[in-house]
Amino acid sequence: MYDIIIVGAGPSGLTAAIYGRRANKKVLVLEALSYGGQIINTLKIENYPAAPNISGFDFATTLYNQVKDLGTDIKFEKVIEIKDGIEKEVITTKGSYKSKTIILATGCENRKLGIDREEELIGRGVSYCATCDGGFYKDKDVAVVGGGNTALEDALYLCDVANKVYLIHRRDEFRGEEGLVDKLKEKNNIEFVYNSNVTKLNGDDKLSSVIVTDKEGNDKEIMISGLFIAVGKIPENENFRKLINLDDSGYIIAPENCHTNVEGIFVCGDARVKEVRQLVTAASDGAISATEAIRYINERK
Repeated sequence: MYDIIIVGAGPSGLTAAIYGRRANKKVLVLEALSYGGQIINTLKIENYPAAPNISGFDFATTLYNQVKDLGTDIKFEKVIEIKDGIEKEVITTKGSYKSKTIILATGCENRKLGIDREEELIGRGVSYCATCDGGFYKDKDVAVVGGGNTALEDALYLCDVANKVYLIHRRDEFRGEEGLVDKLKEKNNIEFVYNSNVTKLNGDDKLSSVIVTDKEGNDKEIMISGLFIAVGKIPENENFRKLINLDDSGYIIAPENCHTNVEGIFVCGDARVKEVRQLVTAASDGAISATEAIRYINERK
Protein backbone atom coordinates (compact mmCIF):
# COMPACT_ATOMS: atom_id res chain seq x y z
CA MET A 1 0.00 0.00 0.00
CA TYR A 2 1.38 3.37 -1.07
CA ASP A 3 0.48 6.76 0.32
CA ILE A 4 0.82 8.46 -3.08
CA ILE A 5 1.00 7.02 -6.57
CA ILE A 6 2.09 9.50 -9.22
CA VAL A 7 1.25 8.72 -12.84
CA GLY A 8 3.91 10.37 -14.99
CA ALA A 9 7.59 11.23 -14.51
CA GLY A 10 7.73 14.66 -16.11
CA PRO A 11 8.76 17.76 -14.15
CA SER A 12 5.39 18.08 -12.39
CA GLY A 13 5.22 14.43 -11.38
CA LEU A 14 8.81 14.31 -10.17
CA THR A 15 8.35 17.54 -8.21
CA ALA A 16 5.28 16.00 -6.56
CA ALA A 17 7.41 12.98 -5.64
CA ILE A 18 9.99 15.20 -3.93
CA TYR A 19 7.32 16.83 -1.79
CA GLY A 20 5.73 13.49 -1.00
CA ARG A 21 8.98 11.89 0.11
CA ARG A 22 10.05 14.91 2.13
CA ALA A 23 6.79 14.48 4.04
CA ASN A 24 7.88 10.89 4.72
CA LYS A 25 5.15 9.37 2.58
CA LYS A 26 5.57 6.15 0.65
CA VAL A 27 5.57 7.22 -3.00
CA LEU A 28 5.47 5.31 -6.28
CA VAL A 29 6.04 6.98 -9.64
CA LEU A 30 4.74 5.15 -12.72
CA GLU A 31 5.98 6.21 -16.17
CA ALA A 32 5.07 4.64 -19.51
CA LEU A 33 8.13 5.82 -21.46
CA SER A 34 11.13 7.70 -20.08
CA TYR A 35 11.52 10.27 -17.34
CA GLY A 36 11.52 13.98 -18.09
CA GLY A 37 8.53 14.47 -20.34
CA GLN A 38 8.71 16.95 -23.20
CA ILE A 39 11.46 19.04 -21.59
CA ILE A 40 14.10 16.48 -22.59
CA ASN A 41 13.72 17.73 -26.20
CA THR A 42 14.78 21.26 -25.24
CA LEU A 43 18.45 21.91 -26.02
CA LYS A 44 18.81 24.73 -23.51
CA ILE A 45 16.51 25.98 -20.75
CA GLU A 46 16.70 29.73 -20.27
CA ASN A 47 13.42 30.61 -18.55
CA TYR A 48 13.57 28.53 -15.36
CA PRO A 49 14.71 30.44 -12.24
CA ALA A 50 18.32 29.87 -11.17
CA ALA A 51 18.95 27.21 -13.81
CA PRO A 52 20.28 29.08 -16.85
CA ASN A 53 21.83 27.34 -19.82
CA ILE A 54 21.07 23.78 -18.74
CA SER A 55 19.82 21.31 -21.33
CA GLY A 56 16.38 19.79 -20.93
CA PHE A 57 17.94 16.33 -20.69
CA ASP A 58 20.36 17.37 -17.95
CA PHE A 59 17.60 19.14 -16.04
CA ALA A 60 15.35 16.09 -16.20
CA THR A 61 18.18 13.72 -15.23
CA THR A 62 19.13 15.84 -12.23
CA LEU A 63 15.51 15.96 -11.12
CA TYR A 64 15.07 12.21 -11.65
CA ASN A 65 18.20 11.41 -9.60
CA GLN A 66 17.02 13.73 -6.84
CA VAL A 67 13.75 11.81 -6.66
CA LYS A 68 15.54 8.45 -6.62
CA ASP A 69 17.96 9.57 -3.89
CA LEU A 70 14.98 10.39 -1.69
CA GLY A 71 13.96 6.73 -1.81
CA THR A 72 11.04 7.00 -4.23
CA ASP A 73 9.89 3.82 -5.96
CA ILE A 74 9.94 4.34 -9.74
CA LYS A 75 8.58 1.80 -12.21
CA PHE A 76 8.38 2.11 -15.97
CA GLU A 77 4.90 0.76 -16.62
CA LYS A 78 1.99 2.17 -18.59
CA VAL A 79 -1.14 2.90 -16.55
CA ILE A 80 -4.28 1.65 -18.28
CA GLU A 81 -6.95 2.10 -15.60
CA ILE A 82 -7.67 3.60 -12.21
CA LYS A 83 -10.27 2.24 -9.80
CA ASP A 84 -11.70 4.44 -7.07
CA GLY A 85 -12.56 3.34 -3.57
CA ILE A 86 -11.38 3.62 0.03
CA GLU A 87 -8.20 2.11 -1.36
CA LYS A 88 -7.51 3.32 -4.87
CA GLU A 89 -6.08 0.88 -7.40
CA VAL A 90 -3.82 1.71 -10.33
CA ILE A 91 -3.70 -0.96 -13.00
CA THR A 92 -0.74 -1.08 -15.38
CA THR A 93 0.32 -3.30 -18.25
CA LYS A 94 2.40 -5.30 -15.76
CA GLY A 95 0.30 -5.42 -12.61
CA SER A 96 -1.64 -3.31 -10.11
CA TYR A 97 -0.84 -1.12 -7.11
CA LYS A 98 -2.94 0.25 -4.26
CA SER A 99 -2.66 3.71 -2.77
CA LYS A 100 -4.38 6.17 -0.47
CA THR A 101 -4.09 8.95 -3.08
CA ILE A 102 -3.23 9.37 -6.75
CA ILE A 103 -1.63 12.30 -8.58
CA LEU A 104 -2.10 12.36 -12.34
CA ALA A 105 0.89 13.96 -14.05
CA THR A 106 0.31 12.45 -17.47
CA GLY A 107 1.16 15.59 -19.43
CA CYS A 108 0.30 16.02 -23.06
CA GLU A 109 1.92 15.41 -26.39
CA ASN A 110 2.53 18.04 -29.03
CA ARG A 111 0.47 17.41 -32.13
CA LYS A 112 2.89 16.71 -34.96
CA LEU A 113 2.72 17.75 -38.60
CA GLY A 114 3.46 14.16 -39.53
CA ILE A 115 6.06 14.89 -42.22
CA ASP A 116 9.45 13.34 -42.90
CA ARG A 117 12.35 14.32 -40.63
CA GLU A 118 10.12 16.14 -38.13
CA GLU A 119 11.29 14.01 -35.18
CA GLU A 120 14.89 14.01 -36.41
CA LEU A 121 15.10 17.82 -36.45
CA ILE A 122 13.53 18.47 -33.04
CA GLY A 123 16.01 20.68 -31.23
CA ARG A 124 17.83 21.30 -34.49
CA GLY A 125 15.47 23.87 -35.91
CA VAL A 126 12.12 22.28 -35.14
CA SER A 127 10.43 23.32 -31.89
CA TYR A 128 6.99 23.18 -30.30
CA CYS A 129 7.59 25.97 -27.77
CA ALA A 130 8.37 29.51 -28.88
CA THR A 131 8.84 30.89 -25.38
CA CYS A 132 11.21 28.02 -24.54
CA ASP A 133 13.38 28.12 -27.65
CA GLY A 134 12.70 31.45 -29.35
CA GLY A 135 15.73 33.10 -27.80
CA PHE A 136 18.04 30.85 -29.83
CA TYR A 137 16.79 32.51 -33.02
CA LYS A 138 17.54 36.12 -32.24
CA ASP A 139 17.86 38.11 -35.49
CA LYS A 140 17.23 35.00 -37.59
CA ASP A 141 14.35 34.09 -39.92
CA VAL A 142 11.78 31.69 -38.48
CA ALA A 143 8.30 30.36 -39.21
CA VAL A 144 5.27 29.44 -37.14
CA VAL A 145 2.73 26.86 -38.30
CA GLY A 146 -0.84 27.07 -37.02
CA GLY A 147 -3.94 29.21 -36.91
CA GLY A 148 -5.12 29.24 -33.30
CA ASN A 149 -4.29 31.50 -30.38
CA THR A 150 -1.10 29.63 -29.54
CA ALA A 151 0.28 30.10 -33.05
CA LEU A 152 -0.66 33.78 -33.06
CA GLU A 153 0.88 34.37 -29.64
CA ASP A 154 4.02 32.49 -30.67
CA ALA A 155 4.30 34.66 -33.77
CA LEU A 156 3.88 37.85 -31.71
CA TYR A 157 6.57 36.73 -29.30
CA LEU A 158 8.96 35.79 -32.10
CA CYS A 159 8.44 39.11 -33.91
CA ASP A 160 10.26 40.76 -31.01
CA VAL A 161 13.12 38.26 -31.19
CA ALA A 162 13.65 37.15 -34.78
CA ASN A 163 14.59 39.08 -37.90
CA LYS A 164 11.53 37.85 -39.80
CA VAL A 165 8.58 35.61 -38.98
CA TYR A 166 6.52 33.66 -41.48
CA LEU A 167 3.09 32.59 -40.19
CA ILE A 168 1.91 29.58 -42.17
CA HIS A 169 -1.72 28.50 -42.01
CA ARG A 170 -3.64 25.93 -44.03
CA ARG A 171 -6.74 28.15 -44.30
CA ASP A 172 -7.41 31.65 -45.57
CA GLU A 173 -8.24 33.02 -42.11
CA PHE A 174 -7.10 32.32 -38.57
CA ARG A 175 -9.11 30.54 -35.89
CA GLY A 176 -7.53 32.63 -33.14
CA GLU A 177 -8.70 35.89 -31.64
CA GLU A 178 -9.11 38.79 -34.02
CA GLY A 179 -7.29 41.09 -31.61
CA LEU A 180 -4.16 38.94 -31.88
CA VAL A 181 -4.36 39.02 -35.66
CA ASP A 182 -4.65 42.81 -35.58
CA LYS A 183 -1.55 43.05 -33.40
CA LEU A 184 0.37 40.86 -35.83
CA LYS A 185 -0.66 43.03 -38.76
CA GLU A 186 0.97 45.98 -37.03
CA LYS A 187 4.33 44.21 -37.06
CA ASN A 188 6.69 45.06 -39.90
CA ASN A 189 8.66 41.80 -39.82
CA ILE A 190 5.91 39.23 -40.37
CA GLU A 191 4.64 37.59 -43.55
CA PHE A 192 1.38 35.64 -43.67
CA VAL A 193 1.38 32.48 -45.75
CA TYR A 194 -2.26 31.44 -46.21
CA ASN A 195 -3.82 28.29 -47.68
CA SER A 196 -0.55 26.41 -47.33
CA ASN A 197 0.90 23.40 -45.55
CA VAL A 198 4.51 22.64 -44.66
CA THR A 199 5.29 19.54 -46.70
CA LYS A 200 9.06 19.16 -46.47
CA LEU A 201 11.91 20.02 -44.12
CA ASN A 202 15.35 20.70 -45.58
CA GLY A 203 18.80 20.76 -44.00
CA ASP A 204 21.61 18.42 -43.07
CA ASP A 205 22.36 18.57 -39.35
CA LYS A 206 19.90 21.38 -38.75
CA LEU A 207 16.93 23.01 -40.46
CA SER A 208 17.76 25.36 -43.32
CA SER A 209 14.43 25.74 -45.16
CA VAL A 210 10.91 24.38 -45.56
CA ILE A 211 8.77 23.66 -48.56
CA VAL A 212 5.18 24.88 -48.34
CA THR A 213 2.50 23.67 -50.71
CA ASP A 214 -0.62 25.72 -51.43
CA LYS A 215 -4.10 24.44 -52.29
CA GLU A 216 -3.31 24.43 -56.00
CA GLY A 217 -0.32 22.19 -55.41
CA ASN A 218 2.29 24.89 -55.97
CA ASP A 219 5.49 24.55 -53.95
CA LYS A 220 7.48 27.38 -52.43
CA GLU A 221 10.76 27.22 -50.50
CA ILE A 222 11.12 29.44 -47.45
CA MET A 223 14.63 29.87 -46.03
CA ILE A 224 14.46 29.74 -42.22
CA SER A 225 16.54 28.64 -39.24
CA GLY A 226 13.63 27.72 -36.96
CA LEU A 227 10.18 26.22 -37.39
CA PHE A 228 7.74 26.52 -34.49
CA ILE A 229 4.85 24.07 -34.74
CA ALA A 230 1.68 25.17 -32.93
CA VAL A 231 -1.07 22.93 -34.25
CA GLY A 232 -2.37 21.77 -30.89
CA LYS A 233 -1.61 19.33 -28.10
CA ILE A 234 -2.97 15.90 -27.26
CA PRO A 235 -3.49 15.28 -23.50
CA GLU A 236 -2.79 11.75 -22.29
CA ASN A 237 -6.01 11.34 -20.29
CA GLU A 238 -8.32 9.14 -22.33
CA ASN A 239 -7.84 6.09 -20.08
CA PHE A 240 -9.38 8.06 -17.20
CA ARG A 241 -12.39 9.56 -18.98
CA LYS A 242 -14.91 7.29 -17.26
CA LEU A 243 -13.69 8.37 -13.82
CA ILE A 244 -12.23 11.88 -14.11
CA ASN A 245 -13.99 14.94 -15.54
CA LEU A 246 -12.32 16.11 -18.76
CA ASP A 247 -13.05 19.14 -20.90
CA ASP A 248 -13.86 18.93 -24.61
CA SER A 249 -10.15 18.84 -25.48
CA GLY A 250 -9.38 16.03 -23.07
CA TYR A 251 -7.72 18.05 -20.30
CA ILE A 252 -8.53 17.23 -16.68
CA ILE A 253 -10.82 19.82 -15.10
CA ALA A 254 -9.26 21.04 -11.85
CA PRO A 255 -8.84 24.40 -10.10
CA GLU A 256 -5.55 25.82 -8.84
CA ASN A 257 -5.56 23.47 -5.83
CA CYS A 258 -5.23 20.57 -8.30
CA HIS A 259 -8.24 18.63 -6.95
CA THR A 260 -10.15 16.53 -9.50
CA ASN A 261 -13.81 15.60 -9.17
CA VAL A 262 -12.78 12.38 -7.39
CA GLU A 263 -11.83 12.63 -3.73
CA GLY A 264 -8.20 11.69 -3.20
CA ILE A 265 -7.21 12.03 -6.84
CA PHE A 266 -5.23 15.10 -7.87
CA VAL A 267 -3.70 16.39 -11.09
CA CYS A 268 -0.67 18.48 -11.93
CA GLY A 269 1.15 19.91 -14.93
CA ASP A 270 0.11 19.98 -18.56
CA ALA A 271 -2.58 17.34 -18.05
CA ARG A 272 -4.98 19.80 -16.45
CA VAL A 273 -6.95 22.77 -17.74
CA LYS A 274 -4.71 25.82 -17.32
CA GLU A 275 -3.64 29.01 -19.05
CA VAL A 276 0.15 28.65 -18.93
CA ARG A 277 1.96 25.39 -19.65
CA GLN A 278 5.61 25.99 -18.82
CA LEU A 279 8.31 24.22 -16.85
CA VAL A 280 7.94 26.57 -13.90
CA THR A 281 4.15 26.10 -13.70
CA ALA A 282 4.57 22.33 -13.95
CA ALA A 283 6.85 22.39 -10.91
CA SER A 284 4.38 24.63 -9.09
CA ASP A 285 1.51 22.23 -9.80
CA GLY A 286 3.64 19.32 -8.57
CA ALA A 287 4.25 21.03 -5.26
CA ILE A 288 0.58 21.98 -4.85
CA SER A 289 -0.84 18.57 -5.77
CA ALA A 290 1.53 16.74 -3.41
CA THR A 291 0.78 19.17 -0.58
CA GLU A 292 -2.95 18.58 -1.09
CA ALA A 293 -2.46 14.80 -1.21
CA ILE A 294 -0.42 14.91 2.02
CA ARG A 295 -3.12 17.00 3.71
CA TYR A 296 -5.78 14.54 2.53
CA ILE A 297 -3.84 11.59 3.99
CA ASN A 298 -3.08 13.27 7.31
CA GLU A 299 -6.69 14.34 7.84
CA ARG A 300 -7.81 10.71 7.58
CA LYS A 301 -5.39 9.21 10.07
